[in-house]
Amino acid sequence: MKINQIYVNLPVKDIPKTKQFWTNLGFYVNEQISDERAVCITFSDTIFVMFITEEYFQTFSERPVPKGDTTQVLLAISLNSREEVDKIVNTALENGATQHEEPQDYGWMYHNSFWDINGHGWNVTFTDISKMPS
Repeated sequence: MKINQIYVNLPVKDIPKTKQFWTNLGFYVNEQISDERAVCITFSDTIFVMFITEEYFQTFSERPVPKGDTTQVLLAISLNSREEVDKIVNTALENGATQHEEPQDYGWMYHNSFWDINGHGWNVTFTDISKMPS
């Protein structure tokens, strides 16, 4: 079995602010499947994040939307260099995100993270497999 695409669905309070936040980080919107209730941010050719208003999100699940002081999921994305990791995290912080934890350097893996403007946790990593301990 091969998964062709992944769509991560996350509840948000404000679509325009969310759209602006992610486009400021360098991602683009798939306008074909975005409207006033949801914005689709394209992370790659196969990875998409649907940021959906809390009200509309509730139509997909009978479970309550988590409050801003809870964590149900941490999302991890991998980039091509330490510099890219720090650039996206620093840009996120400049656009209203908060630092999740201090950067961590394991020699073979570098990790930095932030809470986005909606309270979702993002771990951003760069891994150099050639330096991975055996």
